[in-house]
Amino acid sequence: MKLTFFGAAREVTGSCYLVETDEVRFLVDCGMFQGGREADRKNRDALDFDPRSLDFVLLTHAHIDHSGLLPRLVAFGFRGPIFTTSATADLLGVMLPDSAYIQEKEAERADYQRRKVRKKLKHETAPLYTVAQAQDCLKKLQRVEYGEDVNPHAAVKCRFQDAGHILGSSIIEIWLKENGNERKIVFSGDLGQPGHPLMQDPHAIEETDVLIVESTYGNRLHKGMDETLDELALAINDTLKRKHGNVIIPAFAVGRTQDIIYLLGDLIRQGKIGNHMQIYVDSPMATKATQITMKHFELLDKEAKQLMEWGRTQHDFPKINFVEDVEESMALNDIRGGAIIISASGMCDAGRIKHHLRYNLGRKESTILITGFQASGTLGRRIVDGVKVVNIFKQAIPVRADIYTIGGLSAHADQKALLGWLGHFRKPPGQTFVVHGEASTAQEFAGVLRDQLGWQAIVPGQLESFKIG
Repeated sequence: MKLTFFGAAREVTGSCYLVETDEVRFLVDCGMFQGGREADRKNRDALDFDPRSLDFVLLTHAHIDHSGLLPRLVAFGFRGPIFTTSATADLLGVMLPDSAYIQEKEAERADYQRRKVRKKLKHETAPLYTVAQAQDCLKKLQRVEYGEDVNPHAAVKCRFQDAGHILGSSIIEIWLKENGNERKIVFSGDLGQPGHPLMQDPHAIEETDVLIVESTYGNRLHKGMDETLDELALAINDTLKRKHGNVIIPAFAVGRTQDIIYLLGDLIRQGKIGNHMQIYVDSPMATKATQITMKHFELLDKEAKQLMEWGRTQHDFPKINFVEDVEESMALNDIRGGAIIISASGMCDAGRIKHHLRYNLGRKESTILITGFQASGTLGRRIVDGVKVVNIFKQAIPVRADIYTIGGLSAHADQKALLGWLGHFRKPPGQTFVVHGEASTAQEFAGVLRDQLGWQAIVPGQLESFKIG
């Protein structure tokens, strides 16, 4: 068996792994690179293999850094099925066409700039893929359920287990037959933090020959949920009651937005914040993702179900305003205080959040709540790193608002949780590959596995291949 790392190798985005034997050839994930000036080039160079030779694709979850290049894969000739959970398939129906729409609009702007300056630009202006190509990709999806045995090929059996990261996210167990022998390989996908809002805890795996494990937060610990809730309540109360400003929350449309809605409800139920604020979710995709979450109510944890039942009995529970059209979104910029605005993108690099930052970053009365991972090179990362001025829509915006980083809300397991999940293995895997972490983080976590668990742990490089067995 041969394993090649086409993405998320010593970096966080672009998850894509090629598995090959004498009998079968398939991908696990086909994600987009995000953040930084090199992302577009990386995405255009990413599929450095023949997509027509692939038998199938296994997809861990819907986040674009794991799924975002699937339409490009299909456009380049892939004709096989894409296996993923039903909830992930529903989310992809929203996310991939939206990603394609963004690609088309960015290409239009680049083409306009090219014509305006009347010269050839240094970078390619065509979209990575179109909306039509995204829709074509969706036809390839094959839905599976957690715990179900699936045979995508005569030499392959796989099983999707709940990763606890976002709705529909999966750990994938794969059994491969080659030359009369069978090996097991496990892809952790993105693992959730135990006790995280809404999601079940990650499913325990007890054995494998080969493990590919994420390390996004493999070098740190998250704050506890009680401490996180107290900090969230402090930021909201200080902003709305004392400063009479707005709370702006950049949040990923899928996963984080639903977490924030849940936590606001939980704080109101506990009496830690009042119920007289205006709550806005300004992201059409987040609205659709919230609807999909409710469709898959059975996947949520017990606490989430209990809170929703409680909320249905409360007549004075704040209304959550889901903002759809652009005019309504623009009107939010006129609100000077008393509003909680949750908007995408989560790393502040695109979408409606940039407008809300433009109108609130420079105000001492307002607060920016950073609730998720901010990749190197993104606007969100610069804000977290404490820059005094940022450029938004070619306008210099001073950073006067209070900045809170609420780390305990991460949908990724921290080091302790990762080690806890790994602790379920009855014996060390024959080979462990540490991926989906910035280079220093992945190296540090691999060192922890070697020192604390006595495992052999490798941090693969981009395009590096390994013979297994």
